[in-house]
Amino acid sequence: MSGETALRRTALNETERKAGGKMVDFHGWELPIEFSGILKEHEAVRNSAGIFDVSHMGQVFVTGPDAFKLLQHTNANDLKKATPGKGVYSHVTNEKAGLVDDIIAFCLEMDRYLVVVNAATALKDFEWFKKQAEKMRVKVENKSDEYSILAVQGPNVPKMFEEFAPEALKLPRFGIVEKELYGKHCFISRTGYTGEDGFEITAPNDIAVRLWEDMMELGKPYGIVPCGLGARDTLRLESGYLLYGQDVDDDHTTYEAGYGWVVCLDKGDFIGRQILADQKANGLKRKLTGIVLTAGGVPRAGCRVLIDGKEIGRLNSATYSPTLKKGIGVGYMTPAGLKPGTPVEVEIRGRMVKAEVARVPFHKGTAFSKILYTGK
Repeated sequence: MSGETALRRTALNETERKAGGKMVDFHGWELPIEFSGILKEHEAVRNSAGIFDVSHMGQVFVTGPDAFKLLQHTNANDLKKATPGKGVYSHVTNEKAGLVDDIIAFCLEMDRYLVVVNAATALKDFEWFKKQAEKMRVKVENKSDEYSILAVQGPNVPKMFEEFAPEALKLPRFGIVEKELYGKHCFISRTGYTGEDGFEITAPNDIAVRLWEDMMELGKPYGIVPCGLGARDTLRLESGYLLYGQDVDDDHTTYEAGYGWVVCLDKGDFIGRQILADQKANGLKRKLTGIVLTAGGVPRAGCRVLIDGKEIGRLNSATYSPTLKKGIGVGYMTPAGLKPGTPVEVEIRGRMVKAEVARVPFHKGTAFSKILYTGK
């Protein structure tokens, strides 16, 4: 129809369709919501191995003498932590200390960085970095259209990589290594968005299908399954990871999102620093807060949360937790300091369901999820 924008497709679109992927629109990309079912896919990642197509994620390369200076100025976290071969999870901040995006910045070598950005914000991030870099000796390149990313997640994934890429097994959390695969220059990182161990392969689009097929073959002994957006969402929410555009945006700060460990106030000036410093000194009015249902029901984004009949906030992300076997969610609550165990109610389709404030993350998978959440 005229006026409609065609959905973008990854290099793995046909492969995923043949594998039974049920395709949906995700921020303008046609991606699988599920293959064999969200519960099965979720459990495969928690217990063994699953593979995700996250090729919609963007890649921005920052190079030149002022590459570090640019990233240090635009990020709340301290980029000194990203020594060559390592990355940091960080929040790109605006003048209001809201989030332009949440990203992972990898230092490939001195003065050369790969910044992995979210699908919906890739162009926005690129333009933001370019604007801040106007008087710096730095080149900012958006190469998001050139690469695919396969995320292979689960406790058995390191065994799969013993033969495929043994050097990846030496990577620390947030480590990255450059490697030739099928004659193409690729990147293998160890971050994960599921709370489990695993690797991401960032590779040129023309070898994505071959990589997928090889990963499925290597994963056969471990019952690897292709996974969609549905399992990705339940896994990341259990593990306390943010979804940009849903849990955080240009109008919510890192402290309000409960990610204070990402903020390094003592590293020197950066965009939005003073507002964050004021929030730390004076306290918050609202905070992203975990909620767990203590009665049956499946909460969804937008559900009201109440104490004694008074609305204190709404859920930004919510779902049924396959691991905990109960409904979970997060939302910005007022007041900000609600203690775990505080009784609340969640309104689901007009029905009040008993719940309580809970610590986030709701579930800690491997030691890797603890490292990401605490920042240690």
